[in-house]
Amino acid sequence: MYTIMWYNASLSPFLLTGFPGLEAVHHWISIPFFVVYFSVILGNGTLLFLIKDDHSLHEPMYYFLAMLAATDLLVTLTTMPTVLGVLWLNYREIHLEVCFSQAYFIHSLSIVESGVLLAMAYDRFIAICNPLRYRSILTNSRVAKIGVGALLRGFILVAPPIVPLHWFPYCHSHVLSHAFCLHQDVIKLACADITFNRIYPMVLVSFTFFLDSLIILFSYILILKTVMSIASGEERTKALNTCISHICCVLVFYVTVIGLSLIHRFGKHAPHVVHITMSYVYFLFPPFMNPIIYSVKTKQIRNGILRRFCLPRLRP
Repeated sequence: MYTIMWYNASLSPFLLTGFPGLEAVHHWISIPFFVVYFSVILGNGTLLFLIKDDHSLHEPMYYFLAMLAATDLLVTLTTMPTVLGVLWLNYREIHLEVCFSQAYFIHSLSIVESGVLLAMAYDRFIAICNPLRYRSILTNSRVAKIGVGALLRGFILVAPPIVPLHWFPYCHSHVLSHAFCLHQDVIKLACADITFNRIYPMVLVSFTFFLDSLIILFSYILILKTVMSIASGEERTKALNTCISHICCVLVFYVTVIGLSLIHRFGKHAPHVVHITMSYVYFLFPPFMNPIIYSVKTKQIRNGILRRFCLPRLRP
């Protein structure tokens, strides 16, 4: 009898959590979430359409931007349906297989995004430090290989800690702490040896997010060194302006990563709603901001948007 009860408990669905204590105003909280959701789809979808449709944007820099927009779009489409389901309908149940798949895609796409930002830094490094060989180095085939490499890195490296979730027994409370599934939430509910699932993610973060950020920082040190050696002040400004959008996206992404890490590490006594809010900021703020940053700071993107709305093209 005990075995049957344990087996049934292990197979019962997980329960997602919105904002504890604020269930009565979930429908009001859902309004800004829906606005952000719609904005992310509209902004990143517009970028993808522009880059595909406008032949003047068929360059390595914009191909990488399209990869970033696609990744942001997929992260949001993976996360937000369950969030809105909880906030709108109070639909909290999520089957184990669906939960594990959602966690796999969320974590994989986060690493893919870090890889794409690294690839964009490489693009700017070649464009400024070795401009004469830019097109010969970053050919279309090489850009495609870099994109596939970033994709495979994310989806392969995240698989080892996610696969064991399928055979772990779950005999603790089945209540998750977010309205979407995360690996670190799920393993807290497992009644098994989770040593590997605790150590591997820390190593993974060190060799992806941390290493990527260091390489990006080093590349910009070299870029700055090259820019400062340019005699013309106007040319220096022009060179730096081509990097501003990417720098802003890097800061938006890694500042949210650091903020979430600090909250989890040092904010144990902070209200639970703070942890939940930071998680939403991490997953929604970069996809929301990246299209805005590139639309405001990149003249070619601005011109493309204005042409689609039949407005006069901006002068150089």
